Amino acid sequence: MDAATSEDGLRGPRALQRVRYETRLRTLTVAGVRHLTPHLICITLKGDLTGFQSPSFCDHIKLFFADPQTGVLNLPGTDGARPIARDYTPRRFDVGMGTLDIEFALHQAGPATQWAMTAQSGDTVTIGGPRGSTIIPLAFDAYLLIGDDTALPAIARRLEELPAGTRVIVMAEVDWPEDRLSFKTQANAEIHWVYRQTQNLNEALKRMHLPQGAMQAWVACESTAAKLIRTQLIDDHGVRPNAIRASGYWRKGDAGVHDHVDG
Repeated sequence: MDAATSEDGLRGPRALQRVRYETRLRTLTVAGVRHLTPHLICITLKGDLTGFQSPSFCDHIKLFFADPQTGVLNLPGTDGARPIARDYTPRRFDVGMGTLDIEFALHQAGPATQWAMTAQSGDTVTIGGPRGSTIIPLAFDAYLLIGDDTALPAIARRLEELPAGTRVIVMAEVDWPEDRLSFKTQANAEIHWVYRQTQNLNEALKRMHLPQGAMQAWVACESTAAKLIRTQLIDDHGVRPNAIRASGYWRKGDAGVHDHVDG
């Protein structure tokens, strides 16, 4: 692990820390598949995780998939075509046991969704990363987590890892009530579910009254929506721009997008 470096704008105990790692490719085997909700599936992978690091809930790894036309798996560092890869959150992992859980939101029928929907024990997949972590310190008065289905694994992991008594507000957008997760947390958590059949995250945020004090906000959803939410948090709720981490986990009309929309 390289030495952590502070990101611009925040100083002292509230400084976000960026840590980078050497990455390697690993081929892991499917050890289990289970549905968490009608549109969220958890796949447990097993293999050699020696040196695997993921200290932050918002880390992501790349999963590589075979070309649907040729069936060829192209990987980084080879002379083949550009790899087909998608970013996913390491939901939970045990380096000693060699297990890694990845959760897939089942909506757009891309290569990752297609693979997850048909995955069976014994299937294999190649992963790479994480390349680095952004570590958000526990020095803020409150935390805000905003995301759609694709962000549920990161939100669930964050809630599990926050210390007891930490104030956190969650806004999570799903299709229907049956898509809600039962989050496990010791934090002082206030959960708001948003059903996209009736409203979206931007509309729901307009009705929110956020607590006073130093708040850190984390946003992950469709790219355009993430940008709008970030602007809304700054203009309407007074959240400091440098205390917001906003990402587009996907973008309408594009495949394999993972945007950072800070600044």
